[in-house]
Amino acid sequence: MNIVGKIHAIFGEQQVSTSFKKREFVLICADNPMYPQFIKLEFTQEKCAHLDKFKVGDTVDVSFNLKGREWKNPKGELVYFNTLDAWRIVSASSSNAEASPQNLETTNYQQPPGFTSPATTDAIDDLPF
Repeated sequence: MNIVGKIHAIFGEQQVSTSFKKREFVLICADNPMYPQFIKLEFTQEKCAHLDKFKVGDTVDVSFNLKGREWKNPKGELVYFNTLDAWRIVSASSSNAEASPQNLETTNYQQPPGFTSPATTDAIDDLPF
């Protein structure tokens, strides 16, 4: 999965156990600017260093896996966790360079045979509604 957003926060590396470390960060995703979403993701192990070249305010494209697990707490209750496990992060401007609107406008598309643009015809609109 991929998500594009602006980095809102980058946290320090956490040594969870002797053999496991993680580094969390938060993206603001504003598909609807009135209701921005704050999405927390994490890098683990050697991938923690991927965040070193980014700063708060950068717009990035993050590839991640959705992970979930079950855990029985000391009281014997089952608890469920979800994790957004990031594995790649790039600047959004470099990841969208091939498909940017500017590049799409310069592409030479050919019209199908017999196609006439409505803007260039003198036909009268004869639809009954």
